[in-house]
Amino acid sequence: MMKQFLRWLILGGTLFFLARAFKDHWVEVTAIRIDAVGWAIIAIATGVTMLAHTWAGWVWTWVLQDLNQPVESVHFIQVYLKTNIAKYLPGNIWHHYGRIVAAKNANVSPSVATLSVLLEPLLLAAAALIIIVSLGGTFAAGNINLLVQIMQLLALLGVLCVVHPRFLNPAISFLQRLKAKMSKTGAESNAMSIGRYPLGPLLGELGFLGLRSLGFILTMFALGPLNLSQIPLLIGAFSFAWLVGFVVPVPGGLGVFEATAIALLQNRFPAAIVISAIALYRLISIVAETAGAALAWLDEQRQT
Repeated sequence: MMKQFLRWLILGGTLFFLARAFKDHWVEVTAIRIDAVGWAIIAIATGVTMLAHTWAGWVWTWVLQDLNQPVESVHFIQVYLKTNIAKYLPGNIWHHYGRIVAAKNANVSPSVATLSVLLEPLLLAAAALIIIVSLGGTFAAGNINLLVQIMQLLALLGVLCVVHPRFLNPAISFLQRLKAKMSKTGAESNAMSIGRYPLGPLLGELGFLGLRSLGFILTMFALGPLNLSQIPLLIGAFSFAWLVGFVVPVPGGLGVFEATAIALLQNRFPAAIVISAIALYRLISIVAETAGAALAWLDEQRQT
């Protein structure tokens, strides 16, 4: 009950913030015009965003391979793309559930399927924190407080340690024993563990966030001029806003990502450009995810 109340409180607060931002800058927003070149850039941004989600599906297969599951990459990328839009459903878990079910249907053990889906958000959070720690000074309101820097580093180290085999395998073993005890079946005969640090998937998630950031930068560029010195600022701010929207319990980060990005960028760029770009990029993301799911389904039908 409290979790549900908190979710609605966060969503209400962010929607109020966004409504006020639109109200304060409505005249400037409606004055923005997109020319033919701008629309072409928006189309490229949509393609880059769809590529990012396809890439993320491929990275998921790397995680499964690190868990000693020789899976077919194309099929699992299709599964990833088809389930991706389910993250907008209430509960924010149905895309994970769909991937676990699909992996089990492909003869991946339920434990490994669940672990692969749990590892992905940890690796995504670690990738985002790497970018934030590296570029945090570019989008901070002023000089970063030493305590904030220490907290960022500790959070990053914590997430990086969680996915290390030395820490992860004992946790997996404990959960397996607990599950066996609760089901009264005894210890599992096929103990599951991760053999090496998932460096490849971690770098892959960095690539995913890089592509998502590029899509957002292109959207900003379609609405107004940018220079190269502003690119690190946009990457850092996007990664921070994405991470906040990722961890806050709101389906798809709706409203949370937008409110955070506006708060970070409205004093660095014209507010109307920021508001328009963020609203437009949400639309681009939904179109890209929907198109990716549709193309994955069509490709799957063609193969069968």
